[in-house]
Amino acid sequence: MSDTLTLDVIGRRVEVHGEHATVRFSGILPPVAGLWLGVEWDNPKRGKHDGSHEGTVYFKCRHPTGGSFIRPNKVNFGVDFVTAVKNRYVLEEGPEDDGREHIIIIGSKPVETVGFDSVLKQQSQLSKLQEISLRNCAVSCAGEKGRIAEVCPNIRELDLSQNLLSSWDEVIHISSQLKFLEVLNLSENKPEFPLDSLSPAETFSRLKVLVLNQTGITWAEVLQYAPGWPVLEELYLASNGISISERPTDVLQTVKLLDLSSNPAVDETQLLLIAHLPRLEQLILSDNGISSVHFPDAGIGCKTSLFPSLQYLVVNDNRISQWSFINELDKLQSLHTLSCIRNPLTEGSREAQTTRQFIIAKIGQLKTLNKCKILPEERRGAELDYRKAFGNEWKKAGGHQDPDRNRPSEEFLAAHPRFQLLCDSGEWKSMKRPTEYGAPEDEEFKVQQPFMLKNRLLTLKIKCPSQLEQKVLEKQLPDSMTVQKVKGLLSRLLKVPVSELLLSYESPKMAGREFELEDDLKSLQFYSVENGDCLLVRW
Repeated sequence: MSDTLTLDVIGRRVEVHGEHATVRFSGILPPVAGLWLGVEWDNPKRGKHDGSHEGTVYFKCRHPTGGSFIRPNKVNFGVDFVTAVKNRYVLEEGPEDDGREHIIIIGSKPVETVGFDSVLKQQSQLSKLQEISLRNCAVSCAGEKGRIAEVCPNIRELDLSQNLLSSWDEVIHISSQLKFLEVLNLSENKPEFPLDSLSPAETFSRLKVLVLNQTGITWAEVLQYAPGWPVLEELYLASNGISISERPTDVLQTVKLLDLSSNPAVDETQLLLIAHLPRLEQLILSDNGISSVHFPDAGIGCKTSLFPSLQYLVVNDNRISQWSFINELDKLQSLHTLSCIRNPLTEGSREAQTTRQFIIAKIGQLKTLNKCKILPEERRGAELDYRKAFGNEWKKAGGHQDPDRNRPSEEFLAAHPRFQLLCDSGEWKSMKRPTEYGAPEDEEFKVQQPFMLKNRLLTLKIKCPSQLEQKVLEKQLPDSMTVQKVKGLLSRLLKVPVSELLLSYESPKMAGREFELEDDLKSLQFYSVENGDCLLVRW
């Protein structure tokens, strides 16, 4: 880079020894001769000062050690788009005396290939490339007008993350030449978003996925540019310091996935501003510091009209410590997948399995929790155990087996919105649920002593439905006994190989229903087998 620079370098993105920065100053630093650039580093630990030199402020930094002065010849201002593509994907012929050998350059590594018509060569032809990654290739501009459309017009997926794009205008100049562009990743660029820079209607007419993580974009700027993304389905805005200040109106209406992770300013009040997006199916809110959520339009046991299409919610690494947060999620009419790991509620003293059971019991429509599918047997066990765990509290709060006398307090219903539903078989029928538990019985309220074997024994009947001549047996088995060990016992009793045995059970509380014991490693307690239940053995 020449030592003769003009003021148009101000705002340019640069790279110095692998570190990225923005030029904030260009000029002389008396008494030292020659031209200097003042830069603000993306990583403030890389700098030495705040833009001052010997008492004079030459530029300002957001961080007191975010600035440095550097000679222009130490700075890389980047390359144009086509140059970067050729540097990464160019195909060069080998020795002229052997027309069959070619060298493909991938990054800086030469790889030899044989055969002019090889698949590798076909993929390397720039005009046929549909997926391109130029991550950290120092791309700073579009380059010569029309050149991108001429060299690689068929790009559909483009990764431009961690480059040197200084302005959204350059993004427009690049994208306007890629008429098939559907996926664009601009993460870790720091472009300016001019207020008067609007995208022509055709620039992003096919764009479905836009990744703007760590770009510094604000919510106001998102709404300003959103009209230029008419068919956008996925928008990633993580780590931008975003504060949702305004409800999207006539924009982002096609978005199905929104990632707002690592934006600490986003709270439950701001979330209500995006709660009317009609097609939003996936919402990612990890590491936002969220501790509560409330849907004011829905009372206890009712469904909210907010987030009408939301199916998938991620709230990992937050400050969720109260069960009221989980209770509110049951109000979401479409939610079936939840991830909420590394929160005080899930990382506390309570056993992880118990916490999982309570979450399943509290959110009736949930099908997957923390990436683990919820099987029907697990849901049944979770809901039965939940009834047992809070049965005494329900009774003390006014709950009763007699429907005419069953009047639990508002306080109890607020803390356990689904408890009454689990107990009311009539409501279960109206919701077309296959399970009718009924109100907890007094026997279920007895406090168990888990460390005394006699208090963990289950008295079970054992039937062989396919062997009518076989008598009904009765055995006492520990609730911690695994299905595999039960099969071993039955194999000895019935003289049948373990590999041929199939187990299920039925409960007098669930007349007419049979539950398979599919996992040999799970315990009887896991499947909520209780005193008086009947094991069914087939082979």
